[in-house]
Amino acid sequence: MASLAEKRIADAEDSVGNPHARPEELRLLEALLFASSEPLDQAALAKRMPDGVDIKAALAQLQADYASRGVNLVRVANKWTFRTAGDLSWLMTRESTETRRLSRAAIEVLAIIAYHQPVTRAEIEDIRGVITSKGTLDVLLETGWIRPRGRRKSPGRPLTFGTTEAFLSQFSLEALSDLPGLEELKGTGLLDSRLPSGFSVPAPSDDPTLRDDEDPLEIGDLELALAPAVEPEKDDGN
Repeated sequence: MASLAEKRIADAEDSVGNPHARPEELRLLEALLFASSEPLDQAALAKRMPDGVDIKAALAQLQADYASRGVNLVRVANKWTFRTAGDLSWLMTRESTETRRLSRAAIEVLAIIAYHQPVTRAEIEDIRGVITSKGTLDVLLETGWIRPRGRRKSPGRPLTFGTTEAFLSQFSLEALSDLPGLEELKGTGLLDSRLPSGFSVPAPSDDPTLRDDEDPLEIGDLELALAPAVEPEKDDGN
């Protein structure tokens, strides 16, 4: 007596060897849908089928046949197409890491925020001596390394910015106090050794509490933070 496995193999071979093991209209529908680069509506499929075929019933049968397979027959906007089964969609997801190099302007702004926080956009521009473009702050906000902290209690109530835990993690810092000081920056060549008399590097604080001159954020503050847009800064590459 043939085993269950042998019977299944025999049935599969019969199906492959005998194309009429399945109704011809189902085979035609499969071919049309697989060959099409876009979903097809019922009318378009019916035109390609033999006379007398109940296209609606055939589609329902084909949909049932594929219900438990790796691909399903689905209807999208009243058109039919084959799609990866919903529970297998994770197979089609590709994870990738995109390396983005920060511009010189973004590095400068990040450093100013790290050392001078809480700091406003106007204060950043005053320290740098140039206008800070919308794109520069956008990039830093997208990285998650900076965040709006609050609003300065001054005319216009500008947003104040500070760094985040993601910033500390990215640069392997336990706390902001681990940022290099004046002598360390000189040693790495990031600062000119011939600095003006009295020049100093601020000692940033990790205290997330708002300062006396800051008000809490309001709904929509992030959207308003970077308006209006200005022309992007030109990076000379030095």
